[in-house]
Order: sequence, then C-alpha cells, then structure tokens
Amino acid sequence: MKRIRRVREKIVLHPIMTFCILILLTIITSGILTLFNVSASYNTISTNGSYVRQFVFVENLFSLSGLKYIFSNAVSNFASFTPLSMLIIILIGFGIMDKSGFLDSLFYILTKNANKRVVTFILSLICVLASIVGDLSYIVLIPTAALLFKYGKRHPKAGIICAFASMSCGIGINIFMNSIDSSLLSYTTLAASIFTSNYSISVFAYVLIMLIAAVVAALIVSDVTERIIVPRLGHYELMDEKEDYLTKREKRGLILSLGAGIIYLLIFIYNIIPNAPLGGNLLDYSQTLYIDKLFGYNSFFNQGFVFVVTLLFFILGLTYGFGSKNFKSGKEVWESLSYSLDKIGKVLVLIFFASSFIFIFKKSNIGTLVTASLASVISASEFTGLPLILLLFIVSALSTLVLPSSISKWAILSASAVPVFMNAGLSPEFATVIFRAGECCSYALTPVMAYFVIYIAFMELYSTDDQEGLFGNIKYLMPYSGFITIMWIVILLAFYLIALPLGVGAYPGLW
Repeated sequence: MKRIRRVREKIVLHPIMTFCILILLTIITSGILTLFNVSASYNTISTNGSYVRQFVFVENLFSLSGLKYIFSNAVSNFASFTPLSMLIIILIGFGIMDKSGFLDSLFYILTKNANKRVVTFILSLICVLASIVGDLSYIVLIPTAALLFKYGKRHPKAGIICAFASMSCGIGINIFMNSIDSSLLSYTTLAASIFTSNYSISVFAYVLIMLIAAVVAALIVSDVTERIIVPRLGHYELMDEKEDYLTKREKRGLILSLGAGIIYLLIFIYNIIPNAPLGGNLLDYSQTLYIDKLFGYNSFFNQGFVFVVTLLFFILGLTYGFGSKNFKSGKEVWESLSYSLDKIGKVLVLIFFASSFIFIFKKSNIGTLVTASLASVISASEFTGLPLILLLFIVSALSTLVLPSSISKWAILSASAVPVFMNAGLSPEFATVIFRAGECCSYALTPVMAYFVIYIAFMELYSTDDQEGLFGNIKYLMPYSGFITIMWIVILLAFYLIALPLGVGAYPGLW
C-alpha cells in the first residue's frame, strides 16, 4: 500500500495537460449551463443617472457552432496574445545583456555586500509599485528577478515567485493613479451620481492607505519569500560561476553602460514632461488627466513601453559588451540577441495552450455570469458597517478568480456596491479601495489572468527534473495570498474604526 501511495504522489500533470483539462471542462460547463438556461443580471448606470438592467447569458461552446468558432480562431488568438509578442521582444534585450556579461557584473555589485533580506524587500517593493504601469511590468520584472537571484547565487525560482507575488498581490495598490484607476474612478463617480449628481473624487484620494499597504505588502512578501519559499526550493547549482571580483575591463564596461543608460532615460523622461520646451512628445494630448496622457490605452507609453525597455537593455548590453571587450565583432552582437530565445520552444507551446484556455473561458461568459451573480448578492444585502465591508471584500476576491480584469469587474459591481455603501453612510472612495483590496488577495491564484502564464513559463524554464505542475506552482503563491488577505482586513478595519483619511479629501465615512 505504501508503494502504491508513493507512485500516486509522483504523478504530476504537466501544465500543458492541466490547461487541456481546463479547456475541456470549460467547454462542457458552458454546454451544461446553457442546457439549464442559467443566466444572471446586474445594474449599470446610464449617463443621465438612471439604472439600466443588463442580462448575462453563457455562450454555449459545447455545440457545433461553438467548436467551429474555437478551431477557426485558435491561430489568430495565439498570434494576437499580447504577452507572447511582448515576451519575445523583451527577451531579445535580456539576451544581449546576459550574453555580454552586463547582468552578471551588475547583480554582483548589487548583491555582493548587501543583506539578502534587504535585496528581497527592495525587489518586492519595486514590483508592488510597478503596478502603476499595469500588466506590462510582468514581462520585465519576472525575468529580471530570476536573473537577480541567479547571479546572486540563489534559486532563480525564488526570484520569480517573489516578483510575481509582489505584482499580483499588489495589483490594487497604487500610490498614484494609473490608467486602470482612472477608469475605475469614472465608474465610481457615475455610480455615486445616484445620490449626488456633482460628486467628485480627487486623484490623490487613496494616497495614504495605499502608501501604508505598499510598504506592509512588500515586507510581507519579502518575509514569506525568505522564511518559506527559499528554504523550500533549496540550493541552485549555477554553471560557470563568476569569480568573486570585477576586472578592470568589467568595471569600465559597467561604468560606460550605466552612463549610456542614464542618458537614454533622461531623454525619455524629458519627453514625458508636459509643456516642456521641445519635450512632452510621448504624451497623448487627447486625454485630460496626465495619468491618462502617460498610461492611457492609446498613449505611446502603453503601446511602446516594451520596445522602450528593450532598447534600453540593448544599449546597456551593447555598451558593456564593447566596453569590457566581451564583444569583439558585430557577429557576436547579433548572436547574443537570440541568446535568451534558445530555450523558448517549450515556453511557446505552453503559452499556446494557456492562451487558448483564457480565450475559451472568456468567450464562454462564465466569469461575467459569476460576477453578475455576486453583484446581485450585494444589491440584495441589507448589511451595513463591518459586514458590508467584508461582503464587498469577499465578492471582489471571488470574482477576481473568474474575471481578473479590474475594469470589467467594477463595471458590473460598481452600480450595486457604491449606492449600497452610500446608503449605509460609507463613501464611494472606500468602496473602491475595498474592491481593489479584494483583488489583491486572489489575483495571483487565477490561471485566467493573461500574465499568469508568464509566471508558469519561467518557473518551467528554471525547473529541474522534478515537475511542479500548474497547481504545484500555485501552491507557492498561497502563503502570500493568505497573509495579504489578513493585511488588508486589518488595514481596512483600522481605517474604518478610527476614521482615518484614505487620502486627500476622502474618508471611509460619507459624511
């Protein structure tokens, strides 16, 4: 019996097989829900301040037309999957930085005399604050964290887990509003118009509570990484370990590359300063708020961010390579560009199946149906005070598992949550903060999130012979989710009970 039990424990499904099973379950579930005519409805608010009832039905994919749609769109969906193209482009930049030796030398300087816990905390804090640029940060910071830990003679998977957990658990923590917060603010303001037609919210309405949450979240993530994740992963064997010093050529290359990088960044920064002489060329002046000019959907920063970062990496790697004489010819440069793409074959296959699952699940409308059903729970509740706060918090966390998009969720939940909160004497700003807090607790755990596959892909890239599987990699994230949940409950209740200001001109209470 013991032998049979051990054999069973060793059976771990590869993430690709797990995604195939999830695809099949989604298709079958959509057919069953359609068979029983399962539907839901929720309220939205029109521009004239009146309720509009919206109905949600499941798209039946377990049918001839549904299967034809899946097959006919499989290729185009994979080709248009945003994380795929961004990952390939950013890996070109990482390739030249890695092959030239720039990353090895830079991370050696950064980690040589630094306390490992301090390095982990700084990485976590940067990742939490990186939510200001949206989901694009996953593409840059996950591979960076892996190499930071790798060249710091630690397991790169610990860096991957730390970075992903920080960005996902910090998805709703923005000290300054980004484009997503701007869209959420418009829904909140529109929902508040049911009670007050001229209700306005400051762009700094959440700055205090978010500042506290950012620091505490970074401390929690770094502590969990050091106390739980690093010991669990154990030692990582680094091939071709670097000598414990920098040569004169390496120092010269590092100085030249950092100097070139600083000049590049200064030019870029000057071009996002509004109304600067001959500057501000990279802003979208069709928008009103600066945050939308910088991070809006049609802004240069949003559409060209990955290429901007890749070009920075290219400059750093190229300058270091020739400055340290690690590059002696143009041929070595061109070969280095594909260095990080050498093992990407299995990653591409994984992304294909993950993108197919996300596409099929989204098409089924199951996530929207669940979220709409949860919105009706809020509308029907007669809770006030602490029970109401916890209800919205739980609804936000649960709906995030099936509908990760913040804007899509709040478009459904805001018309129910905000009026109920205002009727209970709680502010729309506080409702929005609770909604964002709930997202932080479960965002890291859902494979429906597009950039979740980037986490799985890099975990597989640095895996040894032992396969973790999809749910094995999710288990690494569960301690972070648990502690972040406790953190947010404590912070929200403290601000509510003490009546602390959330930020500029915003309080938990309405009056």
